[in-house]
Amino acid sequence: MTVPGDDAAGLPPAPEVVQIEVGLLQNFCEILYCPDTRVAAIVDPAWEVDRLLREAERLGVKVELALITHTHNDHIEGVDELVEKTGATVVVNPREAERVAGAGRTLAEAVDGRDVAIGRRGVRALETRGHTVGGTCYLADGYIVTGDVLFVGGCGRTDFQGGDTAEMWQSLQRLMRLPEETRVYPGHNYGETPTSTIGHETRSNPYLRCATFEEFRGLRERKRKA
Repeated sequence: MTVPGDDAAGLPPAPEVVQIEVGLLQNFCEILYCPDTRVAAIVDPAWEVDRLLREAERLGVKVELALITHTHNDHIEGVDELVEKTGATVVVNPREAERVAGAGRTLAEAVDGRDVAIGRRGVRALETRGHTVGGTCYLADGYIVTGDVLFVGGCGRTDFQGGDTAEMWQSLQRLMRLPEETRVYPGHNYGETPTSTIGHETRSNPYLRCATFEEFRGLRERKRKA
């Protein structure tokens, strides 16, 4: 496992990133692509795969990967369609792989600290449990795709099956150790802005401003009841 605090060391060159809001639940998907090879990955394909593929065509890129942050339905609903239309390899934490497995489908393990190549660029899988048992963020040189672990001004719920408040606290502490200029691409458009930075969230996000786990747990429980 990569030592927390050194997660950003030695990252491969970052793919270009295009953020797209899809569906009725304010989901964000990202198209990550290598400008040299035109190879691309789509993060959490759901709801409007046809639209995502039209954007990929507009960009002139070939989708070869689907990167999964976690396997709640609103983040994987479009995996079948994407794989059928592109033959993409599905990159997912092994703890949640069963949810996206299929006959003849190629899966790749998003093991903690493993670099995932996207053409000549790449991202690093960071295991960030708490929202689900195998939650994964994808860290690039300069930005991170956080799924439902970290939102702009918030964090993911921990009361769903597989959620764990203590693990969410540890995951958020890990993300806070990234360079403060790291841009955050969350899994939903729940904040005042579509993206943020680790530094801004550390200073303004109430969940990241908690000084202790007990304070964090209390806030998480109060917000759940609101």
